[in-house]
Amino acid sequence: MPAVLDPTGLTHPGRLPISSLRRPFAVDLDGEWDFALVRSPADLGAAAWVRAEVPGLWTMSSDIDRPHYTNVAMPFADVPPHIPTDNPLGVYRRSFTLPSSTDRVILHVGAAEGHLRAYVNGTAVGTSGDSHLAAEFDITDAVREGDNVVELHVAKWSSASYLEDQDQWWQSGLARSVGIVTRPKIALADVTAVADFDPESRRGALALTVDTHGLSHLAEPAHSVRVTLRGSTTELPVSGRVAAPTLPKPDRDRSTRSAPRLPEDFMDLLSIRAASAPVPPEFRAIPNTLGAPPLPASPAGTARFLLDDLDVDPWSAESPALYDLDIELLDAEAHVVDATSLRIGFRRVEIVGRDLLVNGGRIMVQGVARHDVDPRTGRVISYERMHAELSLLKRMNVNAIRTAHYPNDPRVLDLCDELGLYVVDEADVEGHAFASIIPDDPRYLTEIVDRVARMVVRDRNHPSIIAWSLGNETGYGAAHDAAAAWVRRFDPTRPVHYEGAISTDWHGGRGATDIVCPMYGSFSALKAYAADDRADRPLILCEYAYSQGNATGELAHYWELFETLPGLQGGFIWGFVDQALDPDGDGRYRYGGDFGDEPNNGPTLLFGIAFPDLTPKPAFWEARGLFSPVRIVSDGESAGRGRLRIRNRQTFADLSRLELSARIDGPEGTLAEAVIDAGAVAAGAELTIELPATLQTSLAEAIGVSVVVRTRHDELWAPRGTELAVEQVVLPRGPVAMPAPVAPVELGDDGAIEHRLLTMAPRLSLWRAMTDHDVSFALDNRFVRSGVFALDAQSVEVVDGERETVVTTTYTAAFGDEVRHVRTLSRLGDDDFLLHEQVVLPEGTRDGLRVGVEFHLVAGFDTARWTGLGPWENYPDRSASALLGAWESPIDEMSVPYIVAQENGTRGGTTRLALRGPSGVVEVEMTEPLHINVARHTVAELEAADHWWKLPASDGTVVHLDIAHRGLGSALLGPDTRPIHRLFGERYEWTWRLRLRATA
Repeated sequence: MPAVLDPTGLTHPGRLPISSLRRPFAVDLDGEWDFALVRSPADLGAAAWVRAEVPGLWTMSSDIDRPHYTNVAMPFADVPPHIPTDNPLGVYRRSFTLPSSTDRVILHVGAAEGHLRAYVNGTAVGTSGDSHLAAEFDITDAVREGDNVVELHVAKWSSASYLEDQDQWWQSGLARSVGIVTRPKIALADVTAVADFDPESRRGALALTVDTHGLSHLAEPAHSVRVTLRGSTTELPVSGRVAAPTLPKPDRDRSTRSAPRLPEDFMDLLSIRAASAPVPPEFRAIPNTLGAPPLPASPAGTARFLLDDLDVDPWSAESPALYDLDIELLDAEAHVVDATSLRIGFRRVEIVGRDLLVNGGRIMVQGVARHDVDPRTGRVISYERMHAELSLLKRMNVNAIRTAHYPNDPRVLDLCDELGLYVVDEADVEGHAFASIIPDDPRYLTEIVDRVARMVVRDRNHPSIIAWSLGNETGYGAAHDAAAAWVRRFDPTRPVHYEGAISTDWHGGRGATDIVCPMYGSFSALKAYAADDRADRPLILCEYAYSQGNATGELAHYWELFETLPGLQGGFIWGFVDQALDPDGDGRYRYGGDFGDEPNNGPTLLFGIAFPDLTPKPAFWEARGLFSPVRIVSDGESAGRGRLRIRNRQTFADLSRLELSARIDGPEGTLAEAVIDAGAVAAGAELTIELPATLQTSLAEAIGVSVVVRTRHDELWAPRGTELAVEQVVLPRGPVAMPAPVAPVELGDDGAIEHRLLTMAPRLSLWRAMTDHDVSFALDNRFVRSGVFALDAQSVEVVDGERETVVTTTYTAAFGDEVRHVRTLSRLGDDDFLLHEQVVLPEGTRDGLRVGVEFHLVAGFDTARWTGLGPWENYPDRSASALLGAWESPIDEMSVPYIVAQENGTRGGTTRLALRGPSGVVEVEMTEPLHINVARHTVAELEAADHWWKLPASDGTVVHLDIAHRGLGSALLGPDTRPIHRLFGERYEWTWRLRLRATA
C-alpha cells in the first residue's frame, strides 16, 4: 500500500498495470453512495453528507460546483504543473460485504473525472490521474471478510488537468462503473490477439500471447493454456523462467593439453552477422545459434500460439465478421483455474504508398468525431445511449468514429466491433492552453507516454481500431515522438495518427504520425497536397466541416475532392452531437456561461450534426446521402429514357444485403415505385438498370427519378426495411408559364398589397438572422458593413398602367447606401396577383446574405406544402442530398431549432408553395425556382434570442421567397462557402404569383 498519495496526478502509486481483460464484478458498487463536496480535505469533518448516484458527476447536480465550459484556456489562472488552491474535493463513501475467499481482491474504478485517491477501511490503496481510463488497485491486504468501507476522493484539479484541456465541459465525479473484482492468485493476466487476414490468399492467421499472474518466477510451471477457436482446440504449456545466458568461465585446468574447439577470432562472428557481412569460411562450421537472432520464444509465464491458414471471413465496417475466442488456464490436473473470452475479427491494416488499406482495400473514411455526452448526465453514458448513438451512425451511413479526445468506454469499442465502425482511438492528452511547452516538459513526458500506452494495451484486441491517435492539440514535442515510438514497437499492426505533428507542415512530423491528418483543410490546400510529388502518406482530415449552428456547407465539395483526387481518403466531421446540457430535463439546453461559468466559450461546443437528443440535423441528412452505399452515376437524359446506371460505393460488400427501389417523383408526389433487382453488384462495380414498364409510363410527368436504398434483413442497428439513402437524378424542368397581366392593382399609400390574410405585405428582404458562421472573425464583419440589415424607405412611387401597377421604392441602408426596388404588379383575378421584382443593390456590393421578399400572415395557418427541394432544410452549398419532390409539413416543424437561434429552415429549388389552415389558403408559384422559408418567427426575433427556447410564442406565419440566398460554409473554423454560392450580383430579377383565399 502506498504510504503517501501523490496529489499531482503525474505518478500513480498503487495503481495496477492496465490490461485488455475485463472481469465481471464480484461486488457491483454502482448505485447510491454517501457523498460530500468540500473545498479541502480539512473540511470533511464538518461536511454535509448526501446521497449520490454512481456513476454520476457532482457537477450535474451540485449548486456549489457546476459544469464549466472552456475551449482552449484553462478555467483558472495557474500554469503547469501548479494546482489551483480552490480545488473542490468530492468524497464518495459506501460499505460492501466480501465473502471469505483466497482470491486477490481488486477495486475497479471505471473512470474518475479528476484526481482519484482510493481508501479501503481507512487505508490508502492508490491514486490515478487519467480521467478516461479505468484505475485498478489490489486491495487484498486492506479488506476483511464481512463488512468493508471504500472511500473514493476525487479532487477536481491536479497537475494532470493541464493534459485534459479538451473542447468540452469541465466535469467532476465518477463517470463510469465501480466494482470489486476477484481473481485467483494464479490467473490470466492479459491477452494479445493479433488476428491477421491476407487479402491475397483470403486466409486468416492468429498470433496469440497469453500472460499469466503467479507463474513467471517458476522454472517449470505445471500450468497450460487451452485456446478454442471455431470449434478447434489447441493447448500449450506456460513457459518457465530461463536462466540468463552467460559466457563459460575460463578453463584453468593445466593438467592436460586441451584440443582447440573454436577458430581464432570467432567472436567476430557476432558483429559480422549483425553487419550482414560475408561469413569467412573458417567460421561457417560454427552453429548458427551463435550471433544469430534468437528464435521466437515465449517469455516466462506466457504461452504463445500461432494459428494460421484459417478459413475465416474478414472483418470490415461493411461486413463485421467476429469469432469467439475462448482462453482457459489449466493447472497440472487439467482443471480450469481461470478463463476469458474475446470476440476477434480478422483484418489487416496497412499503409501502402498514399493509401490506407484495410484487407487490401482502399477505404473511404466517412467519419465523425464522437464525444461522451448525454444532456441529462454529462459524460456518464449508459449502454442504451451508446447503442443508440452507434446505431444512428450506421443508419446514416457513417463508417468511422474518432474518440475525441480520449478513450471511450470499452463497451463503445465492443459495439463498433459488432456493428461495424472503424475507430481512430485517441489518447487522453490535450494540453491546448499550454501546447507550446507541455510536450517538451520532462515533468509531463512519462504521463503522456503512459496515457497513450495504457490506451493501446487496453484496446489492442479490437478489430474496429484502425489507428492510434496520440491525443489532440498539444503542439508537437519530444513526448509525442517518444509515445509514437513506443506504439510502433508495441503494436506494428496499426498506423499512428497525430495532427499536431503536421499542423504546420503536411510533409513533416513523420516521427509522430503515419497519416497526414490536418484540421479544417481548405479546398485549395487539399488539391495542392494531392498534386504534390512529396505527398507520400494518406491524408485523412481528423476534423473538417465544422458544424456549429446552421452549418456544414460545402460538404459535397469536400467529397468531390476526396473521391476524385489521389491521396485523399475522407475524414471526421466535427462533430457528432451537440454538447449542450439539460440537467433538469426541462428541454432548455444550456451551453457555456449558462451555469455562471466564467470565463467561457459560449456556444462553441454546439458543433454536432445531431441535437443532444440524437435527432439528426439537416446537415446529417446531407452527410447520409453523400455517404450512401449506392450512387446514381447516369444523368437525367438517361433517366428520362427509363435507364439508370448505379455504382456500389462500398469497398468490400456487394449489394445483396440491400434492397433497392426505383421511384418516379412528380410535382404532386410519388407517381410510382417498384423494387428493382440489382443482383449482387460487387463493391466498386456499376450496373445499368432498365426501369420496369410500370414505372416508365409515368416518366412523362416526372420531375425526378430516385433509387431508395433499404436494409434487406434485420441488422443489429436497424430493422429490415430501414431507409438508408435516397439517390435522385433530376429531370429537366422548363420555366413555369404565368398568365398574362389583366389589370392594375389597388394598393395602399405605401405601395403595399392590402388583404385581411396579410399582417405584413410582401416587401424587400436582404437580411437573414446571422448564423454562427456568418459572424466569423474570418469574414471581417462584411455583412454588417453592407448596412442592409436595416432598410429605410426614403420614397415610394406608384404608377398605374393599363394592366399593371409599378411601385418603385428607394431605400437607404444603415450606412447610407441606396437600394432600389421596382415591383410590377398585376391582378389576375380576385385576390390573385402577379408580381415582377427588380432589385438594384449599391454599386460595388460584395457578398450578401439573401435577396428576396418577405410577407407575414395572420394566425390560423398550420400546414405547408411545396414542390421543390426537401424534405429537410437545405441551402445552396448543402443541398446535394436534398430531393426534388412534393413535400408537406406542419409549419411548426418547418423551422430547425438550433440551440442558438439563427437563420434556419430554408428550402431551395421551389416552384410552388401552399399554406393552409383555418384562416384560408395562400398559394405561391414561381417562374423559376426560389428559396422558401416558412416559419413562426421574424429575422429580428431570431437575432434577439440567444437560446431557441427564449423565442416568444407566435402563431403567425413568416414567409420568405428568395431569388438568391448565400451558402453556409464553415468559416468559423474552415473554408467559407465557395464563390459560386456567394451573392456578388448588383441586379436581381424574378417573377412570382400570389393567391390569397380567406375562409368565408
